[in-house]
Amino acid sequence: MTRNDFLSVVPLFILTSAAILIMFSIAVKRNHKVIYIITLLSLLADFVYVVANMAGTRHELEPLFVIDGFGVFYIGLILLTSLLVTMMSYAYFEQREERKEEYYILLILATLGSVVLVISKHFVSLFLGLEILSVALYAMIAYLRKRERSDEAGIKYLILAAFSSAFLLFGMALVYVTTGTMSFEGMAQYLATVQGLPFMMVAGLGMMVVGMGFKLSVVPFHMWAADVYEGAPAPVTAFIATVSKGGMVGLLVRFFDTLHAQQYPVLVLIFTCIAITSMLAGNFLALRQNNVKRVLAYSSISHMGYLLVAFIAGDAMGTEAVTFYLVAYFVTTLGAFGILATLSDTERDAEVMDDYRGLLWRRPWTAAIFTAMLLSLAGIPLTAGFVGKFYVIAAGVHTQQWLLVVMLAVNSVVGLYYYIRIIAVMFEQPQRDSDQPHMLHPVAYIISGFTMAILTVSLIWLGVFPAGLMGIIKGLL
Repeated sequence: MTRNDFLSVVPLFILTSAAILIMFSIAVKRNHKVIYIITLLSLLADFVYVVANMAGTRHELEPLFVIDGFGVFYIGLILLTSLLVTMMSYAYFEQREERKEEYYILLILATLGSVVLVISKHFVSLFLGLEILSVALYAMIAYLRKRERSDEAGIKYLILAAFSSAFLLFGMALVYVTTGTMSFEGMAQYLATVQGLPFMMVAGLGMMVVGMGFKLSVVPFHMWAADVYEGAPAPVTAFIATVSKGGMVGLLVRFFDTLHAQQYPVLVLIFTCIAITSMLAGNFLALRQNNVKRVLAYSSISHMGYLLVAFIAGDAMGTEAVTFYLVAYFVTTLGAFGILATLSDTERDAEVMDDYRGLLWRRPWTAAIFTAMLLSLAGIPLTAGFVGKFYVIAAGVHTQQWLLVVMLAVNSVVGLYYYIRIIAVMFEQPQRDSDQPHMLHPVAYIISGFTMAILTVSLIWLGVFPAGLMGIIKGLL
């Protein structure tokens, strides 16, 4: 390994070192605050290193990794998102009796898995990153074992993730049999020498789409999403909805762009069907829910459908639209689940509609932030969500994907109903005056409030001045 090789994988080294350091710290003495600070500083140091030393560079660590502008941007996005999830986790876990410290080891390892995914250029690193992410998520989902639905959610995710990994591995085997290589670039070189896609290649890529589709919870691989979102702790749900999916989106874009998948009609048809059914199923299933976590779960399915519209476009504009939409989705989703975590108590999460009834009159700032997040998910102007959808539609129009553009517009109108429904509940008059928020140490509330303030400012800033972020995306991609 050369010096440049080592410098290119320093972000992975920092994350693994942080996990080991936390493990040793727990062995010496359990202290939630110390472990929390170590996690924050590790993720912050990693993010600063990536921004300061890796922007504008391209380095290939043969045969597994490629660190380019695309990978650097996604690494930074994943690290920053994990940092925000960590910030909202302290107040949430501080009020619970379970041993809290191991949670941060799992969080860092899951972040490591996502980072490995977005810089992978080989099937071995792909599968390694996926399993690091998945195994950590099994434990994170079922972390609050005393909860009624926690173990159930963890077991469901474990079983279905095992099935999806089997599909992914079998698909990789079929692709390897056809192309004779496990490198993305090697596969692209093979496809350049043949006319069309061989049948075994189509079967292999189809099975890989099953494995990737499970992680993105797109239809028809979405059956786990609502139950897992409902049973997992609120910060873990935020992590699954953002970092976990972000890592897989980065891999999906890199893999299929390397293969120039958009030039093969059969693959375009597969992704078009997935996108349309995800938009329809996600929105119409969300209409039937009275649980806020389940609403956000089905909403995330529809948002992955929206994102696939830009992915199918496939050119540079499509990749830029996918990336911007992902940033907007991360900010909005983190804010929504951050409010949910803030309102949760020691017994359960604030997930039923009654928990939000009259919230405007009890906690006006909390209600205002949650309203902004929901309006952004709905794609209302002056929010990041609106600009994200605008770029996605522009990418779809640019490549004349008219059916997908029309379906996105129609489903956005349908989705508006269930977001407005939650907002209407918050604006109702409270039924009782004695409902006071649970008390926690002021430091915890300050950290949570600071996190929500950052996300709210980012939401409005990206909605009003999107050119800055889009300039960064174009410069790196």
